[in-house]
Formats: sequence, structure tokens, C-alpha cells
Amino acid sequence: MRAGPSGRGARGRWPRCRRAARQRCRRPGGPRRLGEVEPATDTPAPVVVIPRGGAWGERVAASARQRGLDPRVVPLITTEPPLDVAPLDRAVARVAGYAWVVVTSATAVTVLAERVAGLPSGVRVATVGEPTARAARAAGWVVDLVPDQASAAGLVAALPGTDGTVLFPRSEIAAPTLVDGLRARGIDVDDVVAYRTVGTGDEPITLDAVPDAVLVTSGSVAREIARRMTPLDPRTLVACIGPGTAADARAAGLPVHVVGPTRSAEALLDAVVEALNPTVPEQEGHP
Repeated sequence: MRAGPSGRGARGRWPRCRRAARQRCRRPGGPRRLGEVEPATDTPAPVVVIPRGGAWGERVAASARQRGLDPRVVPLITTEPPLDVAPLDRAVARVAGYAWVVVTSATAVTVLAERVAGLPSGVRVATVGEPTARAARAAGWVVDLVPDQASAAGLVAALPGTDGTVLFPRSEIAAPTLVDGLRARGIDVDDVVAYRTVGTGDEPITLDAVPDAVLVTSGSVAREIARRMTPLDPRTLVACIGPGTAADARAAGLPVHVVGPTRSAEALLDAVVEALNPTVPEQEGHP
């Protein structure tokens, strides 16, 4: 990977930021308010690669800026319709007959919401975690279940028993954990490919600065980073959104330096800030 001069000194020399409810940053004259322009400094903000574009990429980039980071949106993956849309069309036509709609990604919510004006009142909704739940609520859905454990296995364990059929619209490359787990419990699942996750190209990624961190938000992102961005600079932190994605990253040959505490981009960005600029405990009697 070619990278031009970044002008960056040793890692950790950018202005120290402490995570707080208002994401304040210390500076002369008082705390910086959210949205206030950061005064010019000699040290550039740390560069972080955002691996997806679109509305998701814009939202995460804005969150990165609020944390004093310099986001570079580099779309490595995108979504396309399934090669055979007939199963999805059939599921949409009979959506009122499902007991539950179970979704494990915001993309699945978007795909289904684009085809269904609104879910019938008798259809309950379960999501794998709060980020997916937010997407479902934004689509106008009532979310009935978000498991404490934000994983497919956690959703399998938390879903109540039902005699009805569960609709699971998913990515073509989704792991079988949820489907196999529900069927093992005797629950009927309509397992439907709603979209395909594909790479955006084959050419190597070239940036004008060595990134301080690259976000890894899925196994497919990990594989695209390994395919198009390696070898990574030794100074670049590989930050994964959860333990499952971290395992996928290692399987793709990437080192893992940061693992987010929860499956949200915001929590992952907080973990990146902490890793780039660890807080040194203040001792009594010392400034």
C-alpha cells in the first residue's frame, strides 16, 4: 500500500480526548463543545478507515469526527440483489402469515422495508442487537425482542417458542447459526436470501496517509481488507466490531489490536480512541 507523508509523530501525541456524555475535549480556555471547530494544532487527527459508504458510512464518519478522528470512507463492500429474487418475492407476498421476522443486520431491514410498506400488526420483530433495532424502528417497525447477548446464538436462545413460521431475511453469506439453532428447537424458519454482499473492486487501495486504524465491521470487510489493503503498515490498528468479526479477521490473516465491547460502530470508535490515546491515571499532587 502506498501512502504519502502524513506528518504524524509518534502514536499517542494527538490531543488527549476523554470519552464523556458530550464527547468533550480538553483545550486551553475550557472544554470544546460538540460541533465546535477544533483549533488548529501541529499534529493531524488520527486517520481511521471507514470500510462502507452510503448512509452508514456518512453516519460513522460523522461520529468519528466528533471523537477527534479523521475519517476516510473507503467502500470495500456493497450490497446487490440475490441472484434469484423469487424466494424473497414469495416471502414478501405472504409476510402477514409469519409469526416473527428476525433480522441480524440493518441491510436486511432496509431490503425488506423497501418491499413491504409496513409489517402487519400480528407479525413480531426480533433483532440481533440495538444497532439493528434502531434501523428497524426507523423503518416504522415495532421491535419486540432484542437479546441481551448481541449475537445469533443469543437470539436463538432468547426467541420465545412459537408454532408459527419465522422469516429470516439474510445475506447470502450469513452463517447458519441462527437457522440451525431455531430449527433445532423445533421452530419452522423460512430462510430467505435478501441480498448479496460483494466487493467493490479488485484494485489495491491507495491512501494519501498511513491510517492509524481501520474498522473491521464484518467478515466480508476483513476479507476485502486482506485482499486489497495488505500489507498494512505496522502502525495501523485493526479494530473489529466484536469477537466473531475478530475471529474472521484472524482467519483472513489480519492482526487484531482492538475489539469493540458491543456490536456498534460508535462503541468501536470509542475503543479506537482509547487504544490510540490511552488515559494515564492522574496521581494526587501531580497535574
